[in-house]
Parts: sequence; structure tokens; C-alpha cells
Amino acid sequence: MNKLLLVVLLTLGAATAAEAQGRRPDSLALSCGQAKALVSARGAVVMTTGGPDIYDRYVRDGGFCATSLTTQPAYIATRNRRQCFVGYRCVPIVVPNNAPVPPR
Repeated sequence: MNKLLLVVLLTLGAATAAEAQGRRPDSLALSCGQAKALVSARGAVVMTTGGPDIYDRYVRDGGFCATSLTTQPAYIATRNRRQCFVGYRCVPIVVPNNAPVPPR
């Protein structure tokens, strides 16, 4: 538990330093654990994922998406893993054949 708290604090410190310089957190500069902890701690994070113009928004759960959106698992490259589950992306709800949108 103490190790997880330390990872969260270090991740938030690294991300805060990047934001202070006007940059988004970069997934390739973070370990998988740090990227997961960042999304989990903040709830929603816009993170660079491979270049200055390649980024997306990652969320902890559907509560960080608009009501017309749902979640889709998000796997991104990090410093130590090619595919790291960091949370979710908000995506449009697909409703087949004009059926009513199910409530959340």
C-alpha cells in the first residue's frame, strides 16, 4: 500500500512539473504503473502518447464522460510496456437500428 502511495505521489509530481512547463504528461516518459496511477488519481487526463500532436483523453470511469458517451478500454504505450491498460476513453454510444439509448 505504501508503495502504491509513493508511485501516485511521484507520478503526480512528474505530471505537475510537465504541466507547469505547458506540456501534457507523456505516456512514453511514464512507466505503466505511473500512467495508471495518474489517470486513477485525477479521474481524467489528457496525455501525449507518441508525439507532440498525438494525444487523447483517458478517464478512470464513465462518470468522467458526457451522458451521451460510454467507455472503451484504453491501452497505450508507456516507457516499459507496449500496451498498458490506463483506464478508458469516452466514445459515442452505438445504438443499433435506432433503438432507444439505454440508461446509464
